[in-house]
Amino acid sequence: KLEIYKLAKDIVKDNYRLVKKFPSEERFALIQQMNRAAVSIPSNIAEGTSRKSNKEKAHFVNVAYGSLMELVCQMEISLEIGYIEQNEYDDFVKKSKNLAVKLSNYIRTLADNR
Repeated sequence: KLEIYKLAKDIVKDNYRLVKKFPSEERFALIQQMNRAAVSIPSNIAEGTSRKSNKEKAHFVNVAYGSLMELVCQMEISLEIGYIEQNEYDDFVKKSKNLAVKLSNYIRTLADNR
């Protein structure tokens, strides 16, 4: 029900849509790494919400944040080697920055309510 969870799932769908265009030789390299990082984001948010303490919740949201940053890095590499277009990258980064801010705010809220 969290907005960050919904936004994270949108990032996963965007990632899968973009990596479909990658060359087949990337199937077991960059694509696999990007898919793992993408799926890790909402998965860690979901796991964090199931925890009792705010400290534990914040830990899992921090892991989700790290996975998001990893995915942004991989998208930048994908742009630089010509797998995605500039406008696709820009859209992805815009959504990622929005999610990153919301994750940071949620972590801060959890820390304030310990």
